[in-house]
Amino acid sequence: MKFWFRLAVLSSCVIGAWAQPAAPKAEVPPEQSALDAVLFYQILLGELNTRQGSPGSGFSIMLDAARKTRDPALFQRAVDMALQARSGEAALQAAQTWKKEIPSAIEASRYVLQILLALNRVEEAGKALAVSIHELPLEQQSGAIASVPRLFGVVQDKALAAGVVEKALAQALSKPQTSASAWTTIGRMRRDAGQITPAVEASVKGYAADPKAQGPLILALSLMVSDNSTLKPMLDAAMKTDVVPELRLGYARTLVSLQLYPDAIRQLVVLNTKHPEFVEGWLIHGLVLQENSQLPEAEKRLEQYVRLVAQSKTPEHQAGLAEALLSLAQIAQKNGQLERANQWLAKMPAGADPIKLASRQADLLAQQGRMDEARNVLAQVKPANAEQAQRKILAQSYWLREHREAQAAYTLVKAAMERQADNNELLSELALICEKLKRFDEMELLLRQLMAKAPEDAHAFNALGYSLADRNIRLDEARQLIEKAVQLSPQDAYIQDSLAWVIFRQGQHQEALRILQAAYKAKPDAEIAAHLGEVLWTIGQTREAGTIWREGLLLKADNETLVETLKRFNFKP
Repeated sequence: MKFWFRLAVLSSCVIGAWAQPAAPKAEVPPEQSALDAVLFYQILLGELNTRQGSPGSGFSIMLDAARKTRDPALFQRAVDMALQARSGEAALQAAQTWKKEIPSAIEASRYVLQILLALNRVEEAGKALAVSIHELPLEQQSGAIASVPRLFGVVQDKALAAGVVEKALAQALSKPQTSASAWTTIGRMRRDAGQITPAVEASVKGYAADPKAQGPLILALSLMVSDNSTLKPMLDAAMKTDVVPELRLGYARTLVSLQLYPDAIRQLVVLNTKHPEFVEGWLIHGLVLQENSQLPEAEKRLEQYVRLVAQSKTPEHQAGLAEALLSLAQIAQKNGQLERANQWLAKMPAGADPIKLASRQADLLAQQGRMDEARNVLAQVKPANAEQAQRKILAQSYWLREHREAQAAYTLVKAAMERQADNNELLSELALICEKLKRFDEMELLLRQLMAKAPEDAHAFNALGYSLADRNIRLDEARQLIEKAVQLSPQDAYIQDSLAWVIFRQGQHQEALRILQAAYKAKPDAEIAAHLGEVLWTIGQTREAGTIWREGLLLKADNETLVETLKRFNFKP
């Protein structure tokens, strides 16, 4: 990054982040000005040189005047002139001279710090940082420390920056008033450098230093995907106190992302109870309950959200209202209340997502057997941009796949891929369609392309591994693929289901049962129910198998895997 651009960024960061409201000052008589006629002429000459295109000469004259007068304004002007002359070294000289002549000048320390960073002199910047923070009043130091990761964000070597900052904050770490903030900053910088273990340790130390501080907890939320076992107990303990609702909601969202649904629901119950006015809590609670097939309770929470935001016109509440209404329509449809579902959809706000709305309307029409109308609803959506156009294709394809029109979905997605050959979402969708069409060779080719392009995509590995296991072929290879998916997404219940299925195919029935029971508990789902029931039936627990299969039918009566399983075992629910 060029010095001048970096300096502009740093200036805005430092001044914006560290600016503190000035305390009222007692009125003092003005000091006698040191500006005589000779100095006045010198300053004027410096300004004229700068305006006439000689900022270097102007800088020298101005810095000399600043030394003679020890006037902070003149030192600052000298720094500005050096920057205008594009001389970072001269600007640094002026700022350091300013600090030497007026040791109490906090602003001079800030300039030294930002110029050193712009010059990429990171070690020296660390020393300047320690000075800058030490000079601030104690009550302002935590705020300044919190701004450090943004300030040092311009440094390319993130590991170096993290080490330098940790050394610079040694004194802050020893003070009870600043320790939590310092550990949070160190943790953020270690995380950004990819040093996850030290980042986790910093979060834990920050929490220990001040259990009421929010910084270590927010840092922990960002790290939970990497280290759930260490941070979850700490966050659970913190949530037993009166944390702010936004933090509790953030923890619940993190638990959902890790598919720890029971824990997430417990946090959302507390949130609704302690902060019933916090509307986002009702929405997220309802959506999570719906995802876990707890439909009556989900409906209550979503209806409460709709009541609370009915009169709000804020964009956030309007977007949330649309999500709640779509979910309420889906619940009503699942309960066979088609008219009620339509009533919910009729209340959709004007700015609602047209793709989501059309998808829900199409499902309603399909349930009534009005298939042509359903297809037309999706086809007639007018995308507002390229992103919506792609989502429209995916929504159409999904609908066609789910309604046994896989060949039409194949034609649709194939045509789209001629225009967007590198689109991973379309690639993944086409692979799913090929499996429906039993074009397994093409499916495998597509999934291997996706694995090569997106090696972090757990679902690509899982899809191929599950397909092999389900066809009872190449089981060792299938297990390797699924175990790779487990490494990438260890909490995903569907991937755990795949792992259990391949283990079952390999004859390890008890281990498969253990994994499936845990997956079904974490994510009640018709397909997982189909597999769990089959394992139970195979080991002789036919009554338990029947119970699970009936639960699966309540979750999704038309699930293809479940329907095929019941037919194969001649099971009559």
